[in-house]
Amino acid sequence: MLLVVGVYVVAGNLAGEAGGTVRKLAKGAVPAAYQALVEKWGNKCPAINPALLAAQLYQESGFNPRAQSPAAAQGIAQFIPGTWATHGVDGDGDGDKDVWDPNDAIPSAASYDCSLASYVKDVPGNLTENMLASYNAGAYAVIKYGGVPPYQETRNYVKTITTLEESFAAPVSRVDPSKQAAGAIYYAQKKLGTPYLWGGTGTAEQGGRFDCSGLTQAAYASVGITLPRVANDQYNAGPHPSRDELLPGDLVFLSNDLSNSRAIHHVGIYVGGGYMIDAPRTGAVIRFDPIDTPDYFGATRVTEDGAKALPTTV
Repeated sequence: MLLVVGVYVVAGNLAGEAGGTVRKLAKGAVPAAYQALVEKWGNKCPAINPALLAAQLYQESGFNPRAQSPAAAQGIAQFIPGTWATHGVDGDGDGDKDVWDPNDAIPSAASYDCSLASYVKDVPGNLTENMLASYNAGAYAVIKYGGVPPYQETRNYVKTITTLEESFAAPVSRVDPSKQAAGAIYYAQKKLGTPYLWGGTGTAEQGGRFDCSGLTQAAYASVGITLPRVANDQYNAGPHPSRDELLPGDLVFLSNDLSNSRAIHHVGIYVGGGYMIDAPRTGAVIRFDPIDTPDYFGATRVTEDGAKALPTTV
């Protein structure tokens, strides 16, 4: 959450600075309504990029513009009122600064990141990591310790966001295969023929039945990786290989909106040859199905760090 107001206040506008490392967003990783904003403002200063900004927004609210936390953090970027009063900007130029409007809140999140980066620009180490640490612990702590301070919460926050960044960025090289993929496939194969159950996670009370994301969750749990419960969050558990780079064990996804990962409605485990093991629907059984359908969205190569970085609720 955007809970920390830096010790220093900088009024300058960094919009004219050169953008950071250009990292294209993965296909549909950001809802289409916000993609242009994230791409534009994610290049506001060298410390951020669109994938990093997307990771922050997902971590904070799951891209929900009406999100509100028990600590009174508000909107898609989860600003608390005091921080918004200082760092909120009129991103769309309509004359007001509305924390509930992503057209203001997303530019404000990027601007706040860049302000924090300006506070710690002379601190040794990685500028982005120091910026994220400032976001969590305050710029004074980063300056005091000459980098990311030795606070477990802060170090976890930095690692979480930089890891999630990888699931929002389009890969620039081939993605390494998962070591656990074969075990996940083995688990799923043993469930072939099991009747589908909506909401099923394989418990004894459910007769060992699954729905689509319950099956993939259980398959990866069998090899020590904890995935979120629903398919559209499982999409963020690692980087995204292209269709021609798929390997057995990759999660493959179908979506009602090919521009929006939040609209994913189905997931299976790729087994090769254009097929997945999946729990398709009520009245069917766990089986092999082709992945090349009109609603094929994309794939995720699950990583341990990627899965651990996902918020438990968004």
